[in-house]
Amino acid sequence: MNKKLVDRTTTLLAPTTDPLNIHATDRAAGVLIGAACGDALGVPYEFVRPRLAVHQRPAMVGGGLGPYKPGEYSDDTQMHVCIAAVASSGADLTSVKALDHIARNFHGWRDGGASDIGNQTRNVLSAAKARKTGTPSQAMAAEADAYTARTRFSAGNGSLMRTGIIALAYLDDVEGMVRAATAISSLTHSDPECVEACILWCSGIRTAVLEGTFDGVRQGIALLPEDRRATWAAKLDEAEANDPHHWGRNGYVVTALQAAWSAIIRTPIPELAPEHGSFPAQHFRLATEAAVRAGDDTDTVAAIAGALLGARWGVSAIPLAWQQAVNGWPNMSGPDLVRLAVLTARKGSDDGDGWPSAARVKIPGYAGEAFTVAHPQDPGVILGNLPMTEYTGTPPIDAVVSLCRVGQNPIFTRVDAEHVRVWLVDKEGANPNLHYTLDQAARQVLRLRREGKRVFLHCVAGRSRTPAVAAMYSTLLGTDPRTALTDVWTALGERWTLPVHQQLQDAVYELAGQSPYRPEPQPRRRSFFGKRG
Repeated sequence: MNKKLVDRTTTLLAPTTDPLNIHATDRAAGVLIGAACGDALGVPYEFVRPRLAVHQRPAMVGGGLGPYKPGEYSDDTQMHVCIAAVASSGADLTSVKALDHIARNFHGWRDGGASDIGNQTRNVLSAAKARKTGTPSQAMAAEADAYTARTRFSAGNGSLMRTGIIALAYLDDVEGMVRAATAISSLTHSDPECVEACILWCSGIRTAVLEGTFDGVRQGIALLPEDRRATWAAKLDEAEANDPHHWGRNGYVVTALQAAWSAIIRTPIPELAPEHGSFPAQHFRLATEAAVRAGDDTDTVAAIAGALLGARWGVSAIPLAWQQAVNGWPNMSGPDLVRLAVLTARKGSDDGDGWPSAARVKIPGYAGEAFTVAHPQDPGVILGNLPMTEYTGTPPIDAVVSLCRVGQNPIFTRVDAEHVRVWLVDKEGANPNLHYTLDQAARQVLRLRREGKRVFLHCVAGRSRTPAVAAMYSTLLGTDPRTALTDVWTALGERWTLPVHQQLQDAVYELAGQSPYRPEPQPRRRSFFGKRG
């Protein structure tokens, strides 16, 4: 992160007294990267005629108005990052100092990083920079007001596309969220419809993070002026009754919100049928693709939808291929976006292990001594643990799949390895998208091997998550799950803790379409299913 984007002297919010649970942290982590993935997915199709048909799947192929690299996000997320840089410091976003810093970030972005910029934002920023009175945010807000006063077309979607991070800063303060959403929208888009749309979407994201539902958008109507509530209720009704492409032009903030809401609400949530490759978490991908098919301002509609979808389903629901691909100004990648979101939700504070900011997370004692073993069916996959990443030589690998938190630095110092980070928690009940995540992780290993890359697969101790994904990889190669688990157990020297995590072990069977095998304890016979490591 560019340190110029952050001001540590800004007034800070009080640290939260109710830390996020692991599910809410997953969901908070999904907000900014979810918006960025939607943005990057929509970039190639912005203002393309005809729009994508229902049978056509969008892809992060780049191009668009930039032109952009594959996976690169546009001004939607670039401006979102300008706000997130301040929000992630724990700043009170309603303070003049924080608003000034956001305004300066907007100017710096426009002058040195903007790959594209909306007409309204360009006009406001240009006029604000020339203004000689007031602080940066006061000058910008004044020019936004002037723009609103002199034109009938002041309700663009340019503030709604970047509002998601604001909700994360005020998970414990609804009134503060409303004030912040109002103030930050009004820096460039002070039209009441823009402000109201941002309040609704922030309400939706806040509730999605805390409760795991989409109910907050409609609940947010109660936060609006009383004389506007019926209008917005009718707009949401209209969105739920029509497909996302119903609104031919969605540069208008209301139709942009309606198209995004339609894509989310009208896309069915898949049932959990892991043996058929069906997972509720796929709603993130399917609804984001539906938002792109709305046509017109595709990157913005999909960015708006992606923020709320990420808040509802979590970063663990975002396809790993998308997480690997997404990138953009200022030299950001998926892990950077996750870090900004989590820090914002934690009011600028890392946890006791230094996560998410630490260059390297602390390695706990239970990780044991560094070790590696070859995968029993594919010697090109090396199984190991977190201490092995401290190896100072040149490891014989080309890619790493991490199933635990590892820090911000490159995973190995002497090799430029592709690094796939998987959100998988080593605790029962901690993975709402368990089957999807396990399947995604194993398929990433398969993809890397098909590309000819040697893979290091690890978690903290290498005794639970690692063998589960290793066994799942074996099933993709055609091995039945019980044999796959037995082979991995043997390769690990008959030392693992996977049976303690019954849900994780069961998921290997369920993904292969089999009932989990749970043998009775055998007191006088050694059973790998009863072994503790």
